[in-house]
Amino acid sequence: MNPTPLFPIRSAARALRGLAGLAAALLAGAALAQSALPVASVKNVPETFFGTTVDDPYRYFEDVKNPEVAAWMKAHSEHAFATLKAIPGRDRLRQRIEQLDASAPARVVGVQRTPAGAWFYEKRGVGEDQFKLYVRQGAGGAERLLFDPETLKAATGQPHAINYYSPSPDGRYVALGVSAAGSEDASLRVLEVASGRQVGPEIPRAQFGAVSWTPDSREFYFHRMQKLEPGMPPTDKYQRSSAVVMRPGDAEADVRTVLTAGSALGIPATEFAIVDIQPDGRALLIVLDGVSPDFAAWHSTLAALRAGKPDWQPLVKRADRVTGLALRGDRVWALTFNGASRYRVVSGPVAGFSLAKAQVVVPESQRVLTGLDGAQDALYLSARDGNVKRLYRIAYRDGAQPVEVPLPVAGNFSTSGVRADLPGVLLDLQGWTRARQLYEVPAGGAVRNTGLQPAGPFDAPTDIVATEVMVKSHDGAMVPMSIIHKQGTQLDGSNPVLLYGYASYGITEEPWFSYSRLAWMEAGGVFAVANPRGSSVFGRDWHEAGKQTTKPNTWKDFIACAEWLITQKWTQPAKLTIWGGSAGGILVGRAMTERPDLFAAVVPSVGSLDMVRAETTSNGVPNIPEFGTRANEAGFRALLEMSTYHQIRDGVNYPAVLLTHGVNDPRVEVWTSTKTGARLLAASRSGRPVLLRLQYDSGHGIGNTKSQVFDEVADVYAFALWQMGVPGFQPAR
Repeated sequence: MNPTPLFPIRSAARALRGLAGLAAALLAGAALAQSALPVASVKNVPETFFGTTVDDPYRYFEDVKNPEVAAWMKAHSEHAFATLKAIPGRDRLRQRIEQLDASAPARVVGVQRTPAGAWFYEKRGVGEDQFKLYVRQGAGGAERLLFDPETLKAATGQPHAINYYSPSPDGRYVALGVSAAGSEDASLRVLEVASGRQVGPEIPRAQFGAVSWTPDSREFYFHRMQKLEPGMPPTDKYQRSSAVVMRPGDAEADVRTVLTAGSALGIPATEFAIVDIQPDGRALLIVLDGVSPDFAAWHSTLAALRAGKPDWQPLVKRADRVTGLALRGDRVWALTFNGASRYRVVSGPVAGFSLAKAQVVVPESQRVLTGLDGAQDALYLSARDGNVKRLYRIAYRDGAQPVEVPLPVAGNFSTSGVRADLPGVLLDLQGWTRARQLYEVPAGGAVRNTGLQPAGPFDAPTDIVATEVMVKSHDGAMVPMSIIHKQGTQLDGSNPVLLYGYASYGITEEPWFSYSRLAWMEAGGVFAVANPRGSSVFGRDWHEAGKQTTKPNTWKDFIACAEWLITQKWTQPAKLTIWGGSAGGILVGRAMTERPDLFAAVVPSVGSLDMVRAETTSNGVPNIPEFGTRANEAGFRALLEMSTYHQIRDGVNYPAVLLTHGVNDPRVEVWTSTKTGARLLAASRSGRPVLLRLQYDSGHGIGNTKSQVFDEVADVYAFALWQMGVPGFQPAR
């Protein structure tokens, strides 16, 4: 579920005219075709929790290899693809999305620097489906291709993607994780940078990587999952993982375990232990649960680790609520929400560090502090001020105050390329109406464009604006929403609006640019983005007000935003579609079941839709801190309340629904969508379509090829426009 997260039209008029009749026939007969599809048998499995019986009519769908289930999935998915493909205007929209994206010569992401002067980054050029790894000496050096995952697709027939990479400080090696078909089950490999050849074998079960090289580049530490032996339950997958170490060229048998979760320091088996080596030889042990922003940390030395005798000393506890650390010399700086919902920065000596005795460097204010990076020259602090991200520089000296770094775009950014032995930071900066550019913030200097991200002609549309509003929710809370639309949009209730949200894990929807969104607006659409409770747009308290037992606030806030769009005449129910992915499936699914009258269409993508059964899956146990556990009554009732599948009622006129999912999804099981689809098909009396779009060479979306992304976005947009009655997307009558 988490952490992590999308036209002149050139086509032959004659061909389009020829296809129009076919499209009309297919869509006019969609209801008939759907009725001819296999109907899922009801095989109810009731369970009783704390006196409440919960029905599960499609429990058998959880066995996706069951021939009956597999045949049902295949038939419904083929029907969905055929129906979506036949929507008039769908292919034209798909072409326009690709055309707009291709207007930028390439997309560059994930820049990392080394003390030796090498710059590494991933790039996907026009006409390429996947990001490739490149290297150059300095920002202006000659570019050289280092690794191309498309060669693996050519050899295996499956799409492969780079999940992560980490260069050694001397620039001689790079460790990277690569996975197939959206599985995210990355194997780690080491490349020699000079030759590009692989050194040593692939190391499996390195899904999350968290690679940290030693300062001398002799070895690196990373996070490794345990091996699931036959008979072990799937819920063990993310338990008892280890921090391990190896050298370039080592065989798998040479990988040495440093620490296994559940075996030392009181670390629970369900948490992840990561070793992070600092340039000065200090070793940090970071322990986190994978879904919460805060962590615990210990410190030792690299020398002690190499001697096999690490003396782990506590640095911060989970109760300290620390989400960011920076070390320099004998001092540590910490970003914490302990006693400060919008965060503060404190500092103190590493030895015997105590949050209670730490000096307050940046107190809590109306800004929400979102990130802390320790570079060689200074601390760099990220802060969200309304819907604008600001960057501050703080000198390493007592009494130093934050100094704002002026940025060329008022929007959102992420930092990268930050090292304690290198000055400055890199910024990936964008806004609702400004495309991404990559900037360098040098030590004490002005921000400058690296030139790594080529600009395109549609990067700064002058006819698109963002309107920021605050919406009163059911209990008076004010919910922020951004509305991206064409200038001069008339508020007459006629606009097709796509309302998007997520609202889990404290993840906030900050301004982001999208070429496909331009295609949506060219087709007449308005795009709205809400930040209900469950996000952290206003800090930690906003997140806490939308998780576990308070989760209903998320969809109630979302419903309030939908109602506001209607009352302010941006749209009307017949022209309103909601879209959410992963944990955002809770948001849109429950908004649909609570207010089915409010929407024309609903799109849960890889949605978390059966929350009562989520805990039985491999990724369910790590998500207990965010959603709760059915092992206690409060947790069970919270999970039942947020479970779309269990809230569907017979005989209700539900909106049209498009469920999209990758069959290889390791985060949210595909059966959450198939069970929900089967239940909606049986329960809904509206006659509106329920489509199940499954991709068999995809997963949760991480690692999807560009073609897969464009296909899905075009299908979502076309489905919404069809269901909202937009001309050009309707079958001929």
